[in-house]
Amino acid sequence: MKKLLLLLSLTTFFQVTAQEDAWIFFKDKPNTTIFLENPLTMLSQRAIDRRSKLSIPLDAIDVPIDKTYYNQIKSEANITILGKSKWLNVIHVQGEVADINSLQSKFSFIDHIEFANKLININRKSKATRIVSNHYHKLQKTLTDFQYGQTDTQIKMLKGDYLHAQGLTGEGQIIAIIDAGFPNVNTLDAFQRIRENNQILGGYNFADRNEDFYTRDSHGTHVLSSIAGYLENEFVGTAPDANFYLFITEISETETVLEETLWVEAAERADSLGVDVINTSLGYTTYDNPNHSYNYQDMDGKTTFISRGAEIGASRGLLLVNAAGNSGNSSWKYIGAPADAPSVITVGAVNASNVIAPFSSFGPTADGRIKPEILGQGQNPALIDYYTGKITTSSSGTSFSSPIIAGLIACLNQREDPLMMTNTATDNLNTYLKNAIYESADRFMAPLAQHGYGIPNFETALKKYIGNSTIINETMLSDLKVSPNPTNNFIRISADGDPLNVFSIQVFNILGRKMLENTYLKSETIVLSSLKKGIYLLKVSKNNQHKTFKLIKK
Repeated sequence: MKKLLLLLSLTTFFQVTAQEDAWIFFKDKPNTTIFLENPLTMLSQRAIDRRSKLSIPLDAIDVPIDKTYYNQIKSEANITILGKSKWLNVIHVQGEVADINSLQSKFSFIDHIEFANKLININRKSKATRIVSNHYHKLQKTLTDFQYGQTDTQIKMLKGDYLHAQGLTGEGQIIAIIDAGFPNVNTLDAFQRIRENNQILGGYNFADRNEDFYTRDSHGTHVLSSIAGYLENEFVGTAPDANFYLFITEISETETVLEETLWVEAAERADSLGVDVINTSLGYTTYDNPNHSYNYQDMDGKTTFISRGAEIGASRGLLLVNAAGNSGNSSWKYIGAPADAPSVITVGAVNASNVIAPFSSFGPTADGRIKPEILGQGQNPALIDYYTGKITTSSSGTSFSSPIIAGLIACLNQREDPLMMTNTATDNLNTYLKNAIYESADRFMAPLAQHGYGIPNFETALKKYIGNSTIINETMLSDLKVSPNPTNNFIRISADGDPLNVFSIQVFNILGRKMLENTYLKSETIVLSSLKKGIYLLKVSKNNQHKTFKLIKK
């Protein structure tokens, strides 16, 4: 009994006095209307244009957290703010449990508080036994022992060479790499091409809160090399003409929940800059504080902070690609977060012979969804060594199959064509693209827990992706003309000079909001006097065919 009482006393003392991490969620964003009326105060023009292309409107989620709320919490003497997220309307704080809990009654704008320590969250959804031991560190290379040169196999097994032959090399696409560091990217010969062509657009070190992103762990350098590296006749990345932002969120010397918040901050930054694809070769399950660690039941795509952020990112139009993890040989064996998020493209690993790598993490998710979805070469792929600058095949992990796939996804996404929009409002080009990739994979009809849908064929995926467009281009809609454009108050639509018969139109503003919709007969004039001056998207539909134009109202 004495031992039990002592244990209870120590536990109580720990919970009351220890410094703990917590997320404080706010109820609202008082300045939402002001920001939505001035979108360039929160997003770049490129980001707004990407939303328009995907018909994704701006909303309160895009609005920054309220500065007044933030500053009031910051002024609390015993509370330290470590990070924040506008998507989740939350700040990440550290302090003693009692001090953090006292904020709820002190500030009426706080909705609720979630502690990283699951023992403090009384209403925690799952009481299942924690499985937290023996799985690989998120940056660990599973094994140590490349015309395309030595990258020939890892690109051709995915038919990435077919995309390149079509001129789809990532040009015009922006890829964000969220990782642990990028030392020597600013000096190595393998990255000279992207440096000289100004393809590195910038970056940020969220881990140290500074502008130096050519530092910290070499993991990010190796990841970037599989997409952007280039040595003539020796090595070619999967998207050699893409542009890049490099973000550090991983603090490799420790394992803390702050890294989840930093990842969400980086994803928000990427979204605001108009990034198309994000690769993350990181995954989270276990922390230095075991009370912060997750169990398999938490891998449901909606429990972890990072996976909730990832889902919002996908809803903003980002294509998120994530490594499945290297836990296939361990007692944990499952994918981590945010690889469990429904909208994330999760990538497992095979070897050069298309055989599953034993270390590649298993699905499904805790709620029964197929994960990983697809596979790429992660066992002994060709990479650029961050120190020597030479080609190496001595490292393995889904950390490398993920960026190989992410580069090809950017190449596929380069094939922009508004005619490929589907008929339902809930679908957009990203959904169509992902489905085309999954359906091209070699096990699509019979997925397995470790393989998912298998190895994708990007030649087949491209044909599926543009198939709808190819059919439409053979019809009269391919010859549609809108005139005058720019216009003052009216337009006419014709096909190869002749008036179009019965058709319907929809007009969207740059925020993706529908401004006009109607059906017209042959020779009818479309009056636009209700529209203000600006740039719009005009979608013309006839039967099941569609074509979209940029419309300028003077």
